[in-house]
Amino acid sequence: MSDYMFALESHLDAAQNRTVAEIQRIATDANMTVWLTGGAMRDMLRGAPIRDLDFTVERDALKVGKSLAHALKGTVTEEDSLKRWVEMELPGGLRASVSNARTEKYSKAGGKPQIASATIHEDLSRRDFTINAIALFLNRGAKGLLVDPTNGQADLLNRELRTTNSMAFFDDPSRVFRLIRFKHILGFEIAPRTQSQLDNAVLGDYLHPEPAALAEDLRALASHESSVAAMEDLDRLGLLKLVTPALTGAKLNLQGIARYEKQAHSIFPGGTEEGWLAFLTVLLESLSPKDRATALKALALPASELKALQKLEAGAKKRESALKSAKIHKPSQVWEALRDAETSEVLLVAYKSGIRVVQDRIRAYYQKYLPIAQEITEDQVVAAGHKPGTPKFEKAFQAMVTTRLNARPKKVEPEPEPPPPPPMSMGRGRPARAS
Repeated sequence: MSDYMFALESHLDAAQNRTVAEIQRIATDANMTVWLTGGAMRDMLRGAPIRDLDFTVERDALKVGKSLAHALKGTVTEEDSLKRWVEMELPGGLRASVSNARTEKYSKAGGKPQIASATIHEDLSRRDFTINAIALFLNRGAKGLLVDPTNGQADLLNRELRTTNSMAFFDDPSRVFRLIRFKHILGFEIAPRTQSQLDNAVLGDYLHPEPAALAEDLRALASHESSVAAMEDLDRLGLLKLVTPALTGAKLNLQGIARYEKQAHSIFPGGTEEGWLAFLTVLLESLSPKDRATALKALALPASELKALQKLEAGAKKRESALKSAKIHKPSQVWEALRDAETSEVLLVAYKSGIRVVQDRIRAYYQKYLPIAQEITEDQVVAAGHKPGTPKFEKAFQAMVTTRLNARPKKVEPEPEPPPPPPMSMGRGRPARAS
């Protein structure tokens, strides 16, 4: 096994390892070559957790992707027949994609590309940044072989963001969103030549990406501690105006984002993407209803998110009212008040509420009560004689959680002090004899 395969398998959890093994089998049976590419390789090489798995094949990616989803009982969530690309969600919330190795040629900035099949080297060289242009061969024979035509490993080591080619922003102007996101989330510097390309794109006035492409990057920034600095960069480049001309200057609500960021990370120190809709609400807070509607239309959110967003503020007010109740005296009552709450709803309460007891109860729920409640398992309830899926099972589960939460912690008895050592004689250093 190569050092890279060992490093990869060390970074993958059980579900991810199973996914890699399954696509190796599918590709071998179809006589295709397959590589692990993109963000998975970037994160593996920099020692970070791998979140999504991106695979590249040299032939029919749609067939391979659908076969993978079927074999692992997953769901295809998106596919692009032009670029021969498919994305899926697998059990456990794991996301994966399979795409064809290809070239893309653009006749105008941000236009529709001409797609052609390509080798893996050509495919990597047309990507956005060198740190995303690294591949690992997964087939037998050359398994574990690293392909790095743009020297992305060196840029990872030097913590630099560099485009793979001089036309990167012309071909796809939305890559600037990713550039700003990587700069602040990874803490990397923009290479001088890439900065010049960005400046030329701004001066040439062809940096007009579709604002809907910004939604993915805002979603990632929402859970990160440097979102304010990222918003400042996006505003400086005039990119937030693409969402709505009103989203700039004082209307950008940087102070609100800073306050939200502080509250969110006091509750979730590692950050959470589940609070994205609360972040978006704060970002657009200073806009008029008309400008807010324009922004949401431009971001092209899924219908399910738009529906949740419409109910968010009203739900947050009800949640705050429940949390500040004087009737709450026990940990189980705090757990009951928050156990069915959406993360965005709770974060919006934390952002808007100035009531100390509300803030304290939210933090206590996530940092103390929820971990204790999660100690109660279904197996324990089954062992008590209840059948899963029945009303009695749910009632018994809640009763066990309540008992555990409200139990007083046992006092830790101090250990008895050890007896003093026997006295030493003053003559020759031997212990004195007992009389």
